[in-house]
Amino acid sequence: MPVNRNALIRYRTLDNCLRNRYRKWTLEDLIDACSEALYEYEGIDKGVSKRTVQMDIQMMRSDKLGYNAPIEVIDKKYYSYADPDYSITNIPLTDQDLGKLTEVVGILKQFKGFTHFKELGGMVERLEDKIHTSKTSTASVIDFEKNEYLKGLDYIDTLYQAVIAKQAIEISYQSFRARQPSTVIFHPYLLKEYRNRWFVLGAKEAGKPLLTLALDRIHAIEESHEIYLENTSLDPNTYYHDVIGVTVNQGDRPRTVRLFVDNSNAPYVITKPLHHTQELIEKTSDGVIIEIKVQLNFELEREILGFGESMKVLSPPKLAKRIQGKLHRAIEQYAEGENKEETAST
Repeated sequence: MPVNRNALIRYRTLDNCLRNRYRKWTLEDLIDACSEALYEYEGIDKGVSKRTVQMDIQMMRSDKLGYNAPIEVIDKKYYSYADPDYSITNIPLTDQDLGKLTEVVGILKQFKGFTHFKELGGMVERLEDKIHTSKTSTASVIDFEKNEYLKGLDYIDTLYQAVIAKQAIEISYQSFRARQPSTVIFHPYLLKEYRNRWFVLGAKEAGKPLLTLALDRIHAIEESHEIYLENTSLDPNTYYHDVIGVTVNQGDRPRTVRLFVDNSNAPYVITKPLHHTQELIEKTSDGVIIEIKVQLNFELEREILGFGESMKVLSPPKLAKRIQGKLHRAIEQYAEGENKEETAST
């Protein structure tokens, strides 16, 4: 059964609504959401009828499109998915889908040797592995880094569409330090992944520093009618140039960080540089000395601490002192634990 683009927009909108379990959705709410989506993506301003949305729900519930969506009505009023993990984006691939993906992989593989398509490395292999496992019903032969239990991944598409459409959004967000979530109007500019966690970079107010929000701390996202603050300062290609991770101290200059790495870990650091600015300064009998030019931030400290006794900060003194202090506190914690065990045993 052919499905037109407007219907797909409605299905995707209904899916996003029903996956949001922080809000109760009436039929009128779903109608409004579909009407707004069609206006945003297609410029259709006549709205959506009640009958159309009801038929969409019935279509999603059926197996005509392969959705079999577990849509339930709670208290004869509120619509939701009976399975909180369900989404129409998670349905199995059809033979037609697999055929199309095979064609796409064939096209992409032709471009892998070109400089401008270096980023295709990994993506093509992911597609090939997905097609192979779907066709043969066998286990995957490539195990990519992933965290299936990470919260907030459902918001990636919503945020991506907001960035593309230049749409202000209302985010319910709870930082690790906050006891309760708070609601802020946010103007998203860029999605960023670091160590399998996702972040969104944007502005809260005009003239204020940019904010980086972790997607796993987001509770809900709604559209906002605030006028979108255009990005006039952020260059996505250079914003993270001088940092490890996602913490950018705007206005801070990068510092030259010199590190000693012992022989046991030197090969790892040389073959997988800590930063694109990394240079090998000296080889010694005990290890190597490297330099990177980065801002001093939280992620840099965690990277260094992760090497434990195998890495030592030679400069700048400020960073060396911070790392030394953290290691001393770690030793004290172990000492306290040993003292408690000895006291308990006596």
